[in-house]
Amino acid sequence: MDLAAIALQGIDQAQTQLEGAAAGIASAATLSPDSATADTVSLSTEVVALLSAKNAFSANLATLKVADQIQKNVVDLLA
Repeated sequence: MDLAAIALQGIDQAQTQLEGAAAGIASAATLSPDSATADTVSLSTEVVALLSAKNAFSANLATLKVADQIQKNVVDLLA
């Protein structure tokens, strides 16, 4: 089990989620003016997706840091 690979995969997934939310926000401006309710719902959903992607980035970055520390500790034990 390679923790660094798992963390990098999670960062990749967070990046995909972030790009999807950004595209949703960008497309919200193209909705017709008479669909104000749909616009609000769409924006709130996309903001939640952005915050979720931010948290995923943070969690996976922390995992990557822990994996690095574990590797350093293993090298120190073997040396």
